[in-house]
Amino acid sequence: MKNQILYEDNHLIAINKLARDIVQKDSSGDESLLDKVKEYIKVKYSKPGEVFLGVIHRIDRPVGGVVIFAKTSKALKRMNKLFQDKEIEKTYWTVIEHKPPFEEGDLINWLKKNQEKNKSRAYSKQVKG
Repeated sequence: MKNQILYEDNHLIAINKLARDIVQKDSSGDESLLDKVKEYIKVKYSKPGEVFLGVIHRIDRPVGGVVIFAKTSKALKRMNKLFQDKEIEKTYWTVIEHKPPFEEGDLINWLKKNQEKNKSRAYSKQVKG
């Protein structure tokens, strides 16, 4: 967990979320990033009992990027207001292996969700379901 922490102060903690991580618990039963960060805070600061950690925003499981959590309820309220008022700008980047053969156009994929694992997969051709 320590190598995923990008920033931390008394109010916020920014985490480099790996593409396979989920931000919050879901039906898959996999450990969430929220739980991992709570455990990190509990151990680092020797906190007894339940650790408060607010989810400010999420990004999808297959996506890697920065996720910011609030370490206090006051920080959560303030950050939620910034997102609500669109004072925080999100930037999405993609990394590809090879340069596409065209300068612009549409990329079309079909998504199929595995309900049991709560995961989706992209296909270049239409598939059943």
